[in-house]
Amino acid sequence: MFLPKEMTEIELVVPDQDLLAVANVLAGQGVFHQVDAANASPEVIPGSASSWQEQTTAYAALERQLQATVRLLGVEEGSAPPPGQSPMVEIEAVRPLVEHMAREVREVNDLLEADRKRLEQLNGYLRQLEPVAGIPLDISALQKSRYIFSILGVIPVVNLERLKTSLARIPFVVLPLRQDRQHAVVWLAGTRQNADTLKRAARSAYLNPLNLPDVQEGTPSEIIRSLHVAIGRAQEHLGAQEAAIVQLRRTREEELQVLLWRTRASRMLSEAMARFGRLRYTYLIVGWVPTGKWAALSERLRQASKNILVQAHSGARSTAGENVPVSLGHRGVLRPFQQLVTMFARPRYNELDPTFLMALTFPLLFGAMFGDVGHGLELALLGVLLSSRKVRALRGLAGLGGLITVCGVAGCLFGFLYGSVFGLDTILPALWIRPIDNILEILYISVGAGIVLLSAGFLLNIYNAGLTRDWPRLFLDRNGVTGLVLYWSLLGLAAASLIAGFPVPPAVFAVSAALSGLAVMFSEVLKRLTDGRRPLVEGGLGTYAIQTVFEMFDTLIAMLSNSLSYVRVGAFAVAHAGLSSVFFILAVLISPGHGAGYWIMVLIGNLFIVGFEGLIVGIQTMRLEYYEFFSKFFLGGGMPYSPLTLRPKVEE
Repeated sequence: MFLPKEMTEIELVVPDQDLLAVANVLAGQGVFHQVDAANASPEVIPGSASSWQEQTTAYAALERQLQATVRLLGVEEGSAPPPGQSPMVEIEAVRPLVEHMAREVREVNDLLEADRKRLEQLNGYLRQLEPVAGIPLDISALQKSRYIFSILGVIPVVNLERLKTSLARIPFVVLPLRQDRQHAVVWLAGTRQNADTLKRAARSAYLNPLNLPDVQEGTPSEIIRSLHVAIGRAQEHLGAQEAAIVQLRRTREEELQVLLWRTRASRMLSEAMARFGRLRYTYLIVGWVPTGKWAALSERLRQASKNILVQAHSGARSTAGENVPVSLGHRGVLRPFQQLVTMFARPRYNELDPTFLMALTFPLLFGAMFGDVGHGLELALLGVLLSSRKVRALRGLAGLGGLITVCGVAGCLFGFLYGSVFGLDTILPALWIRPIDNILEILYISVGAGIVLLSAGFLLNIYNAGLTRDWPRLFLDRNGVTGLVLYWSLLGLAAASLIAGFPVPPAVFAVSAALSGLAVMFSEVLKRLTDGRRPLVEGGLGTYAIQTVFEMFDTLIAMLSNSLSYVRVGAFAVAHAGLSSVFFILAVLISPGHGAGYWIMVLIGNLFIVGFEGLIVGIQTMRLEYYEFFSKFFLGGGMPYSPLTLRPKVEE
């Protein structure tokens, strides 16, 4: 429960004729974590994976072509394998069908896109003509004039004088045809030899000319009528093409989904087989399987190949275990806390999984800093809303829903202990303590809780070191036995010096701190001595002495700062109550009679506290977990468990 799942290393020797059947079983069960077998045995033929790699490339190209076809048709790709279908397909057997469907869909889609562009173009012509619809002017005559160059268009009224000024040196005519407060429809005309000058002047004055094809003839109203007819025909043709796409989607959807899945599965299987080791007449397959699932997988493998050779080795926890994949797979309420752990690091195979500790300590620390019945309830409801995915704009935060819900419940429970409801301490009695009225006491309790957590971190580090039989880390590490003795000795020395009548004299703790401190200072020498490594001191005795002094100073500062860091738990509990009261004071100043302004300020204060302060408290809780607690015992650096599967993988 507190350790990653037990893993079993397996080595399979599979005859050529059974390779595909075995690969299908391994991928179908979804529990086999594959390891590249190229270097697993000296008998593996070098370069034997090239043929499978070529097939992988071919399958990938075919998969991309199918994906493009599926997107053009608007078909869902699908994720479930079709029942009774073998996942592997022959490339040359399906390539003609894939190319035929791609060509068929592309042709219909090209016609559809052409019709859409044509309809958009006609509507664009219509929009240009609408401002000049009432002008009795033959546009085609203007376009075909041999000696006169003219522009009919819309110009901002304020730019009319600028246009006339820029054309003062050449003969021109600017005739306003229609005008309102902002825009004017004008006809600009001049000689053909001055066409370039007229164009430049029109652009500088932001004259937007009508851009119509040469085939359009008649007045604007006549052209508009013909455009409406053309738009109607284009819409009918577009509807026919859309119906053809719908019909094509209906007839080809299932076939495309099956073919895409089988092609993708073939690509994934060929990728996997490229990592198998080719022997003379057999293949070598190496990987890891969760021990609890090995028996069922072994039975299926023997059913797929009667001549398969199987070797299984338990991933012993006494070894370093860096190459053993780590399967966490927590579900339900533990899932968001697993994500918090893996954000920091993934535990090693032979290391304690801190997910359960995170699930216990994170809500407690958060709730202690954010203790309020009302605000905690709001936060919990927000978490439930995020988890439900009912608000489309918030679906990207759905993964945080469970964590926010648990933290909100913890804040609500501490609110009962503090007797606080929306910052008011007059509604409920405090079941334990009111932080705002007992500031020093809550700070002392916070530091005491921090000392307990830090001591637990030392003990967990000792436990982790014992799992791997790393005796130097267990006894000599700054977070091992000697570090724990030093920490407790310093705490005892402080208590004996400050508390009158303390049962243990300070001298006892002073001697214990000195001895454990010396062990921590010279831990590297002692580690080399126990390991039999020489020389005991590297870089000279003087350099080593200076280094150990500074390292010891750093250790003492770290112990002090880590302990005092937990003061922030009590400080935020006090600040939370104080901030709530500030918003109520502001509300009274705005509206002494508790009018609308009063409640608006109370609402703003609630939103600020639940949103901004909740975020700050979450960050501070994460900092206490990562840098004070986890740093004592959690090394991390484990390999993710990534089983071979033909189904979409779910993020841990």
